[in-house]
Amino acid sequence: MADHQAAENRLKTVGLTINGKPYSAEVEPRMLLSDMIRDELGLTGTHVGCEHGVCGACTVLFNGRPSRSCLMFGVQADGAEIITVEGLAGENGELHPVQQAFWDKHGLQCGFCTPGMLVTAAHFLANNPNPTRDEIREAISGNLCRCTGYQNIVDAIEAAAEAMRKGEE
Repeated sequence: MADHQAAENRLKTVGLTINGKPYSAEVEPRMLLSDMIRDELGLTGTHVGCEHGVCGACTVLFNGRPSRSCLMFGVQADGAEIITVEGLAGENGELHPVQQAFWDKHGLQCGFCTPGMLVTAAHFLANNPNPTRDEIREAISGNLCRCTGYQNIVDAIEAAAEAMRKGEE
């Protein structure tokens, strides 16, 4: 009983905004942000791969910047604004141009790296609407994919950039 009460006393309340919606969770200070997003808040699009910040599968936008959610504690997100892969699509369910291009250009196979790749690509294209193929490769160099060989991913990001430019005209 004392151990249970001690555990409850260690829980911290975290309030944050994910994909434009407010969330609150009671978590232990040692819980990773990736685990909090998935296990406590039920947003399972964020994948957990290496848990060392190497693979990029857990990438989310944290206060507007791509961040590895496996390298942060959930309590560090108190007051933060986060966008996960679920937040890329429009409110009516319309796919983000990057999501549509990954579909159209076969930019995924097993799909494990895809959420982090999509979040990274969406942020990259928001800041570089007319990238070269080398710039695309550099932008996704921190996201590992074991299945695709990256060619279709680069093609998809290039196609998404074109679609986004056309959408602004």
